[in-house]
Formats: sequence, C-alpha cells, structure tokens
Amino acid sequence: MNIYDVSERAGVSIATVSRVLNGNSNVSEKTRQKVLTVIKEIGYTPNIFARGLGLNTMQTIGIMCSDSSDIFLSNAVYFLEQNLRKNGYDSFLCCTGNELQNKKNYLKLLLSKRVDAVILVGSSFLETNHKDNNYIFEAASKVPIMMINGYLNHPNIYCTLCDDRQAIYDSTCKLITEKRNRILFLYHSKSYSSLQKLNGYKDAIIFHKLFLQEDLILQCPHNIQEIQNFLNKHFENGLRFDAVIAAEDLLAVGTLKFLKSKGIVVPKMVNIIGYNNSLLADCCEPELSSIDNHVEILSLTTVTSLMGVLTGITVPNKTTISNDLILRGTTDFVQ
Repeated sequence: MNIYDVSERAGVSIATVSRVLNGNSNVSEKTRQKVLTVIKEIGYTPNIFARGLGLNTMQTIGIMCSDSSDIFLSNAVYFLEQNLRKNGYDSFLCCTGNELQNKKNYLKLLLSKRVDAVILVGSSFLETNHKDNNYIFEAASKVPIMMINGYLNHPNIYCTLCDDRQAIYDSTCKLITEKRNRILFLYHSKSYSSLQKLNGYKDAIIFHKLFLQEDLILQCPHNIQEIQNFLNKHFENGLRFDAVIAAEDLLAVGTLKFLKSKGIVVPKMVNIIGYNNSLLADCCEPELSSIDNHVEILSLTTVTSLMGVLTGITVPNKTTISNDLILRGTTDFVQ
C-alpha cells in the first residue's frame, strides 16, 4: 500500500494526504480523521518520520543500556524488543557505557528522534550524586521514562525492579543457619542494584550477630580470569572463607574456577550462590546455585506498564518483583 492508495480510498488528493501526514493545519478535522482512518485500515506506513508527524506518535521506544555484552542486560533488551513489537512498537537501542556524559548524549539523541518513551535498562543509570540524575528528570517532562532495576521517585518515571536486598538477605541467612560463618560477598560496581545487595548481606550478618568483617566484602574485576587472579592475590594474603555470595553469576563462576585451581571442594568446603540465574549457571561444573531475578517478567511488566501509561491508565511509580533461589550443585542444603 502507498500514498496513492490512501488518496483513492479516502477520496482526497495526494497533496491532502501529505498535509495530514505533515500535520498541516490547512485540513479540516473531518478530512483529517477520514485520512487517518484509511491509513489505519490499510496499515500504510510512509516512513517512520512522516508517520510520526501525521499521527503524533512515532510508535517507537528508545532503549538505553550500558553494556550489551552483559548477559542480564542483553536478555532484558531481547525481551523488551519482543514485547514492544507485539504491541506494535519499534525500538531504537543505544549502548551508552558508564560515562555520565555519554548517557546524557544518548538520551538527548533519542529525544531528538521523537520517541514515545525511553526505557533505561539496569541500575547503572542511577547516579550516586542525585543532581546527576537531572537529565533523566528533564527527559521525563517530555516523555515517559521506564526504569528496569532502578528506582527514582519523580513524576512520569516508572520503575520495575526486583527486591535485591531481600533476596541477598535471605540467601545469606540460609548460609548462616547452615553453619557457614565466613561468607565472602563479591560485587563489581557500586550501582544501585549492587549496593542494595551489599546492604542485604550486611543486614543478615548483623541480624545473626556475627562480626561484620570488611575483608570479606570485595569489589572485584568483571572478567573470569581477572577474578581468579584477584582472589588468588587475596588468598595469598590470608583470605579464607566457607561460602560466597556473588552479586552476579560471572563473579561466582570466576570464584568457582579459582577454588577448583586450589583443590578446594565445592560445595563440601565452600558453598557458592550467584545472582541472575543466567546461562552461566548451567555451564559450569558443578552447576551454580543462583538467585533468579526473573528478567523476562521484569521486561514484560515494564512493557505492560508502558502501554498503560501511553493509553492514559494510572500506573504505579514502583513495581517490585520477587526473586527465587535456584539450588544446584554449588550448595549442599535444601530450601
């Protein structure tokens, strides 16, 4: 179908169809509605920009993630795009990295494309300095902003996240009740999600009246070989532990490889719990126990909320999804 078909079916000139598509005010409302009805009936799409001008929507959502090679983020993007497509929306994806200025530039770029909303994937878009989030607040004055795994309390920002703090708290408590008293906590970045997990770990240690040992809280590299080298260095300096809680599966797998290189038997001598329940959990030996934060449900809930916002339905500012601990071979207890 093309513009000539629209013209013929609506009984108007091609110039009139063009004026409707371009938002020209020199068209009566009756004629405008007739043309738009035909466009909808035949599914005519001239091009994304003309369509946006004519129908006051680009039917396009901007997606921003910091690192498309990250398993959690790439899975989230995949499920988001799938569900947006089912709802008739295309998407623009921007991989921003972690530099604040790059995030600002990419958000500005998406807004210039006249997207209908922007989805921020991952808690790395929450800056420690609250003022550094102003660019997100400004964007929210123009389009809805959806956040996955982060929380900002601001008009027109809608957040979907897992209760990371509670999930880590529960798993740490379980390890303690299984007589694991030197529990190593590993994390990579100081993102909102990582800090929530760290607080959950600390809460559990304090609740069980154990001494909070700072040498058992380590910020480590994000590469399996580098994790092994990092832990080996600390091991040589006297680090010892009988359990590990890792903020990501990648960190847990690196730890497992390190322990095997030292002849330390998992799970008999050391229990390990990862986070994200990613493909990595099934690809190691023994298979990794991991906290499932339900990335598919997070993504589906985000799109469902967004569709509600775009159609004028009242949507909560914050939606929290529960987590599940999936037990495999790196732990030796039952739930």
